Amino acid sequence: MMLGQRADVASIDAINKELGRDLPVSKRFALYVNDLSPISLNNTVDSSSHAFADSKKYGSFTSIAHFSKYALILKVPYLSRSYQSQDLVMGILTDALPGTALLAVVALALAAVIGIALGIWSALRYQQWPDKLNMFISVLGMSVPSFFAGIVIAWLFGFVWSDVTGLNMTGSLYEVDPFNGEILQWKNIILPAITLGIRPLSVIVQLTRSSMLEVLSMDYVRTARAKGLSMWTVIVKHALRNALNPVITALSGWFGSLLAGAVFIEYIFGWKGVGKVTVDALEHYDFPVVMGSVLMVSIFFVLINILVDLLYARLDPRVRVE
Repeated sequence: MMLGQRADVASIDAINKELGRDLPVSKRFALYVNDLSPISLNNTVDSSSHAFADSKKYGSFTSIAHFSKYALILKVPYLSRSYQSQDLVMGILTDALPGTALLAVVALALAAVIGIALGIWSALRYQQWPDKLNMFISVLGMSVPSFFAGIVIAWLFGFVWSDVTGLNMTGSLYEVDPFNGEILQWKNIILPAITLGIRPLSVIVQLTRSSMLEVLSMDYVRTARAKGLSMWTVIVKHALRNALNPVITALSGWFGSLLAGAVFIEYIFGWKGVGKVTVDALEHYDFPVVMGSVLMVSIFFVLINILVDLLYARLDPRVRVE
């Protein structure tokens, strides 16, 4: 793939040796982990000068210690290079990550605000028509696959009704104009954010509703209402804060899922992000980019779960982080 279909055997062997594909799988894995680690052990050219053999690969680094022909260094994790463009995978992903993060944040913000509001409304109108309507819509939202919803929404609002909505079927945050260069297009985030937020919104509606119903039956809520406090005050100051724990758990899990699940949405709407980069890499068998994107999403999952555990202690005094 890197050399073309007419590449000779000698050139292919040279590329395999450069990438370490001629080594055993166990050694290749060890070298890959060594490249990923910010503190890694690497060969030096000779023990007297301590010249670093992989300086071109890693770029800037800080030498910590030397052991004969080896050096312990501090560096930026190295995710190899793209087979297609020969660009650093880290650079490709960091360039695409802001688009995915922005899309996930906007989608989750819409889902949280609308979902919590509808969940509270359903709890206050339990078994009435607003509650039944919200439950029907939420079940429908969870049942429809994201890629199908994306195609329908893009076709309806970006093509059939485009004269009314003024929206496009595809487009990223920045579009290139031949005369004005890059132009910021905030409207392009509307359709993918709505599509990406449908499923978490449906889950948040049901979680908020069930949690609010449980909290509203508690003794301290009945006491607050017996003191003459308005329903709005009871909900905001007493009920909602205690009902948000399962919702926050869902939000944290969905944020990580949105980073991963944005693959189909970004591809359908042509949104520049990690998802679209991953799909393009899969189409061209660009495995270093695919491995790097999966690793990046996994790291975000771990970090988000840690932040949520810390947030629990702020929202619920009964929870303490040891």
